[in-house]
Amino acid sequence: MTYDHVIYDKQDHVAYVTLNRPRRMNALDEHSHAELIEIFDDFAADDDAWVAIITGAGDRAFCAGNDLKATAAAAANGRRHAGPGARFAAITRGYDCPKPLIAAVNGVAAGGGFEIALACDIVIAAETARFGLPEPRVGLIAGAGGIHRLTRQIPLKHAMGLLLTGRLIGAEEAHRLGFVNEVVPAAELMDAAQRWAREILECSPLLLRLTKESAQDGFGRSVDDALARDWEERIPRMLASHDHAEGPKAFVSKRKPNWTGR
Repeated sequence: MTYDHVIYDKQDHVAYVTLNRPRRMNALDEHSHAELIEIFDDFAADDDAWVAIITGAGDRAFCAGNDLKATAAAAANGRRHAGPGARFAAITRGYDCPKPLIAAVNGVAAGGGFEIALACDIVIAAETARFGLPEPRVGLIAGAGGIHRLTRQIPLKHAMGLLLTGRLIGAEEAHRLGFVNEVVPAAELMDAAQRWAREILECSPLLLRLTKESAQDGFGRSVDDALARDWEERIPRMLASHDHAEGPKAFVSKRKPNWTGR
């Protein structure tokens, strides 16, 4: 499948999603959102795609967020720019796919670009990466989950410091705050993201999906309530699976498991 604003490729159980508008710092317009929704729906439906890596084309930006020029042009023509809508970049809201997502942040991740990274499970950053939610500086709020994810992923005072100033911070500070897993030289970014993907692929894709489901479902619940839901909804699926039987067999036989995701 080919797209105008996104490069989409799948190899060895890994889906690669590259935002491809480098002249616009990979900012997203209505067409970009439509393509990303189709791409991530395809990833969710593909049983052979077990993990996705999201990055940006070029070396300036991962994603500068919403395309404000497109928004302004839409307003000048008397219509509301509908691009962000309910599914900004497909994964920031209403994306019920528990497969692992890795953000490989190669430059500026501002506004919606930062919100994409926050919606991922693992964030690898180039040393040149910068992160921030500057929406209040341009008459907006971070309406694609940035406010709520940031305040859940790092200490509240640090989150509010970023939210109430709209400032951008570098990769090392992002790593210290805790929403970046690893910082690497820019030239090593994709190698690092692929290394994380390979480690993920050593695990059962089914059990990883159940693990992510459990973690997300447990937010805001007591430990006992979360455990009860696991035993009701997820552990029966685990016990009935091929991968649950395969793991111990492979361990005893001292071989790599033959995961099927079933």
